[in-house]
Amino acid sequence: MSNLFQNNKPIFIQVREKIEDDIVNKALKEGDQAPSTTQLVNFYKINHATVSKGINQLVEDGILFKKRGIGMFVAAGAREKLVSKRKEAFVHDHVLGLVEEAKKLGISENEIIQLIKKTMGSA
Repeated sequence: MSNLFQNNKPIFIQVREKIEDDIVNKALKEGDQAPSTTQLVNFYKINHATVSKGINQLVEDGILFKKRGIGMFVAAGAREKLVSKRKEAFVHDHVLGLVEEAKKLGISENEIIQLIKKTMGSA
């Protein structure tokens, strides 16, 4: 197994997330051809079924689409879908906990905003 992967998450999910990252970061744009299953298998030195599972999830989610005999391509609106999904996950995974802890500590909304600005370097 490649050391490019973390042990805390299934590899097929990490393959999917790497492709999603390329789309979100605009390394892959709408209509661009995504790396083939074979290219990913050879690059990461992992099982074909593992790569296929990650790719198929992206197809099911409408992020990639297949052109028979040609390959996989980034679907129209894929980046927007991914950004929206990630924003929702960000709120659930980070913001809700931050707000709950701030309430427990008596930190006001303005204080939270100032702390965020300071942390981001814009205060």
